[in-house]
Amino acid sequence: MLKKSLLIITLILFAGNIIAEGEKYGKEITLKDRTTVSSILTAPEKFDGKTVLVEGKILNVCQGMGCWIEVAGETENEKILVKVEDGVIVFPKDAKGKTAIVEGIVAEVQPSAEEHKEDKEHQHDGDDPCNPKTK
Repeated sequence: MLKKSLLIITLILFAGNIIAEGEKYGKEITLKDRTTVSSILTAPEKFDGKTVLVEGKILNVCQGMGCWIEVAGETENEKILVKVEDGVIVFPKDAKGKTAIVEGIVAEVQPSAEEHKEDKEHQHDGDDPCNPKTK
């Protein structure tokens, strides 16, 4: 049986246009055809540098500058990070749970070893039922 190896790649959609349940951010959306998050995650090299239109539920929002959101894919545990330039678009901190329609450019980013280490250290921060310190 083959085991899937963990590939540390962050797929980022650098967005210029976003609609979150009626609220518009950025420029007008120009694309008509939607791309599934699943198809981007399955073949990231096919979409790298391309402009796409995706739709999904907002899973998380940057609580600092409001400069990113995580958008859910079509199946469980699929998500894509949507990043904007700081200050260009500020996502409302209460956008979690809303549906977003996002147009932007896909970029495949491989975090450095230091960034990966920091991510693992912060993985169970906060109110996490898996962390006995926060139960």
